Amino acid sequence: MPIVNRVADLHREITAWRRDLHAHPELQYDVHRTAASVADKLRSFGCDDVVSGIGRTGVVGVIRGRKAGRKVIGLRADMDALPLEEETGLPHKSTVPGKMHACGHDGHTAMLLGAAKYLAETRNFAGTAVLIFQPAEEGGGGGLAMVRDGLITRFGIEEVYGMHNYPGIPLGQFAIRPGPMMAAADHIEIALEGKGGHAARPHLAVDTILVGAQIINQLQSIVSRNVDPLESAVVSICMFQAGHTDNVIPQHARLRGTARSLKPEVRKLLQKRIGEIVAGTAKLYGATARVTCTMGYPVVVNHERETAFAAEVAREIAGPDKVNTDVPPVMGAEDFAYMLLERPGAFIFVGNGDSAGLHHPAYDFNDEVIPVGTSYWVRLAETALKG
Repeated sequence: MPIVNRVADLHREITAWRRDLHAHPELQYDVHRTAASVADKLRSFGCDDVVSGIGRTGVVGVIRGRKAGRKVIGLRADMDALPLEEETGLPHKSTVPGKMHACGHDGHTAMLLGAAKYLAETRNFAGTAVLIFQPAEEGGGGGLAMVRDGLITRFGIEEVYGMHNYPGIPLGQFAIRPGPMMAAADHIEIALEGKGGHAARPHLAVDTILVGAQIINQLQSIVSRNVDPLESAVVSICMFQAGHTDNVIPQHARLRGTARSLKPEVRKLLQKRIGEIVAGTAKLYGATARVTCTMGYPVVVNHERETAFAAEVAREIAGPDKVNTDVPPVMGAEDFAYMLLERPGAFIFVGNGDSAGLHHPAYDFNDEVIPVGTSYWVRLAETALKG
């Protein structure tokens, strides 16, 4: 079954919503304009219930089918943007300096709103569709906040599904896999203390820049020499702060980064070896170090039955040869993982075509994805809640 006709008719309207969201990006939990717009639209569609303030600024819309049924499924989209200066030059570009929708959450929100409008109009299903609009996916743990605020139990959700656009996958195609889909992401912070001094007398100092550089190099040995070559892991140091001028060896330095993994045992190994390497390297050069490894988002683990179901729905929309059910896991992270820890479900990628990559200043969500993603949501709800 191809694109839903009514969804095709709504394409221009959904695109207008998406571009309005794109022009007014908001960060993490501070998505008040976005959440208010979502809630207003859900009410105007005639949702049976619209609840704001779940997980601080999340919004939930409830639509009950016209047929008798007890099953409840959740469909989730994220709303927040990124602290990034946009470089697209598009007419609908960000109007807020230093903020932009560089990950397509504007498109995710608009597509789920389109599905909400359709489902509220037709109600051709038995049971209840719960539409979840989540804040703070970009590092704020909004998914966990909504779960802790009673999202799953309050609305009686039995299965939960998520979707994300993916640059490089052809437009109109889908990709999914059972089991680990996206990585756990943990945070690394390293505080170094050496002995400051004059740049012309390095022998009298303990150079934290040298120590930090050696630590960065040594940390790269973890994946190549400690992790099983058949497993996946990433250790990246992405920030190095030290010094204020060109003739002073700094007393202090600070490094920050991330460790990514797909299995609990690899996750533990990374934390262990990071601590050992930092402490040992600092001692070797006469410095002291304090390492803080903070657990971040868990692994996104797709449940087997729900993954097969989601893939079948995607085939109905895209065609039998347009759904990759064995896509390699991605080392990026997603806090939809918290919802999958609570209930069975699946997370799927939809192709954004040949666009700039996610988190790139030239990225823009491809509006031609809208009929595809919205139709997927519609058929997923109608099929899962078939009377």
